[in-house]
Parts: sequence; structure tokens; C-alpha cells
Amino acid sequence: MHFTGLFNFPYIKRFYFARFISNFGNGMSPIALAFGILNLPKGDANMLGLVLGSTTVAMLIMSPFGGVLADKFGRIRAVAFADLVASAGLFVQVAFFATGDVPLIVLLIVNINFGLMWGIFWPAMSGVLPALVPDEHLQSTNSVNNFFSNGAIILGAAVGGIIVAGWGATWALAIDAATFTIGGIVLLTFRHASPAGVKTENSMFDDLIHGWKIFISFRWIVIGVLGFSFVILAWAAGENILGPLIALKEFNGAKSWSLVLAFEGIGLLIGSVIGLKIKLKYPLRFLLIISFSISLYMWSMAKPQSIWFIAFCALLWGITLDLWITIWSTAMAREVPREALSRVSSFDAMGTMLLRPVGLAIAGPLSMAIGISNTLYFLAIFSAVLIFAMLATPAMRNMQISDVKEPD
Repeated sequence: MHFTGLFNFPYIKRFYFARFISNFGNGMSPIALAFGILNLPKGDANMLGLVLGSTTVAMLIMSPFGGVLADKFGRIRAVAFADLVASAGLFVQVAFFATGDVPLIVLLIVNINFGLMWGIFWPAMSGVLPALVPDEHLQSTNSVNNFFSNGAIILGAAVGGIIVAGWGATWALAIDAATFTIGGIVLLTFRHASPAGVKTENSMFDDLIHGWKIFISFRWIVIGVLGFSFVILAWAAGENILGPLIALKEFNGAKSWSLVLAFEGIGLLIGSVIGLKIKLKYPLRFLLIISFSISLYMWSMAKPQSIWFIAFCALLWGITLDLWITIWSTAMAREVPREALSRVSSFDAMGTMLLRPVGLAIAGPLSMAIGISNTLYFLAIFSAVLIFAMLATPAMRNMQISDVKEPD
């Protein structure tokens, strides 16, 4: 089927629209929140790391339960609920930013709420497309979804940098909050497409244990999740904390960093196009080889190189990241029993993001102790060693996705 034929499936257009709108806001939020906090009277790298870390910790706590809720009550319903509740908290944050000062407790409450909703959203989202399209079209629809989402992130990053530099972070944060509201409302219009799971006498704890057993039965998932959690640690420390500091110190602040994030978004977009048709005998081997782009990205910021070279390295990492998302989600949807997919995805989400708060927490103190450049050199070497280690494991290197006959 040509990719345009994918739009003939019921509800798929509304799904893509909802993801485009939400991700337009997501493109703005890293720039708006980072520079919004750094420009507060008491804002610094440690405060930024604490706030971003609290979001991830909340997501980690909620994620296993989010998977159970999604499997029991419907994945589209769960995603819509998460979007709407998250947006309500974000509007509270906007109101405080409009006053010119935001107490740390408000930042923590709002972003913990966002993290809790993220913990519902991520595992639930893994089961939305499988509910809307046949298995043989999953990789194509995942790629098209990523194409629209990444295009929105690019646009959001570019517009966000302009808005933050010209009018301040408050406006960008307000737009971000509104996009979650719109996305959630659109999803509610076809919530019935993902009906609630079959009711059982099992408790939530029983469902968690069952999901965990399925998760650990796939060796490639366990190794991939564990290894990538360390890669996420390095990426979070470098891009979310040290990158904005370098942009303020060496370049042109929010405008410069929005350029880097926009190029990363372009990389995501390119990855989406590649993911539409790419067929690989050993997909994880390929993904791990191209993952050395994260090490190059960290190294480029260490010197630092020119802003354009940093942006180019971000683009390469964006391509890598999108292909990981597309191929990994396709592999899980093909290999994991469908009735347990959201629960397994919840452990995937929890494990993958487990060390992100550590990266966010140590970036500021470590950079003050040994310097920003030395910290980034360390992250570059650290991530390269991790990737080599994952490549050395046969379960990752030799993993293959089950074939599904593609229709004409």
C-alpha cells in the first residue's frame, strides 16, 4: 500500500492531527521551560535539573500503573485523559510565570503532575495505532505518525525560540498547554475505537506481575531498555541542562538553542521518511551502530564547535532517535502479545527513562566541579562505551522481527 492509502483507515487523520498539535507544543516546551527557569530571579542549572528530574521520577512511578490502566480501560481514553489533565496543570504554571516569579513548589507540583500523566500516556500510546490499523501496516503508520509529529516539533522549536526571545517564555508555555487541551479533545472523539479490555478477576498487582513476566521473557527488550537508560542519562544531561548553558555562555541564548533543537527535529523528520520503507535483517544491530551519533553530539558541544556543527550533530542524533522509535515500537507490537502490550510498554518506558533524573541531577554539580567541557567529553565517551557493550550482546546484535506478509 502506498503511504497515502494509510489515510483511508477510520480515525487515522484525526489521530495524526492530534499528535501534530500536541507535538507543536512539545517543540516549544524544552526551550520555553529551560530559559523560563534560568531567567527566574533564583533560577539556575540546579533548579532546572530538579524540576525536569521531578517530572521523570513521577513518570517512573506512574508508568507501570499507567500500562495496567490502559490495558483495562482503553488506550485512546487513557491518552486523552493524560493530555487533558496535563494541560490543566500547565495552565497553572503559565499563570505564575505571567507574574514574573514562580515558587519552586509550584514548578514541582505542576511538573510532577505532568510526569504522572506522561506515565499514563506513554504505555497507552503504544497500543493506539495497533487498534487503528492492521499489523502489516504498523511500521508505515508509525513512520507517518513520526513524520507529522516531528514536523510539528521542528516548527514548534523554531517558533518557540522566536517567541521566547521576543516575548518571553510565558507565551510559549501557554501555547504548549493549549496544544495538549486540543489534542486530548480530538482523541476523545474516537475513544470508542480502542474498547476497554476484557474484564477479569485479577487485581492490578496481578496484572503488573503478569506484564513483568512477559517483559523479562524478551531478552532483547531487557538489554535494550537497560542500555538505553544510560544513553538517555547522557542525552538528558547534555541537551537539557548543559546545552542551554552553553547557548547562554557561548552563543545567542534561546535563539541559538532553538536552532539546535530545530535541526534535531529535522533529523527526526528525515528518520520518519527513512522508516517508511526500510527493511533490515538485523534491525537492532543497525540501530546500535548509528547510535554513536549521540557521542558525536555530546563531543560537539564540549569544545564547543560552531553552532552549525552542533546543529548538524543534533540532526544525526534526531535521525537515529526516530528510527529507534519507529523500529522498536514496531518490533514490540509484532512480538509482544497484544493483550499485554501496554503493560510491557510501561516497563519499557519506566526502564528507558529510569536514569534520566540522574543525568538531570548530576549535570549541574558535575559541570561546576570539572567544567562544562570536561563533563560533555565524559558523556561522549560514556555513551560510546555503552553502545559498544550493547553491540557485544548476541540478543541485541542478532535480533530479528517476525515477518508479516505485506499486502499489495
